[in-house]
Amino acid sequence: MRIQLAAALSAVTLTTGMLLGAPAATAQTSAYPTSAFDVTFGNTYTRGTITWYNRSVTVTGEHKSVDSASCRGTTAFALDSASNELGMQYSLYNVCGKSDTISMPVVDANVPGGAAFVRICLDDGATSAPVTYLLCKRYGRP
Repeated sequence: MRIQLAAALSAVTLTTGMLLGAPAATAQTSAYPTSAFDVTFGNTYTRGTITWYNRSVTVTGEHKSVDSASCRGTTAFALDSASNELGMQYSLYNVCGKSDTISMPVVDANVPGGAAFVRICLDDGATSAPVTYLLCKRYGRP
């Protein structure tokens, strides 16, 4: 009887120790979906990643100009499922004869589910209106 009781007590102690030593269960967070983009016009480009959030998008990457007399900028438009414009954002810095990083939050996609599409344009880098869009491409939410 004593051996059975000792064996049962050992099993309970072992099980309790394993449960106490086990890592706590944590909720898994899912990453926001992303899409790669590439808008190349001649030797100039804007390329990088679109991150799709619930009510906004962020465009990050690099844009490049090869001629100091020919500047480039990036413009991003958030669009709904009917391709209506929800919001837009210009790159903070234009490049002239070099490349630079871009990070642009397009926060005006404040509709359920966020933007369905993003249109990204490589532009002439004009600092006053009108900006000339050299090439635009549209990307759908994954």
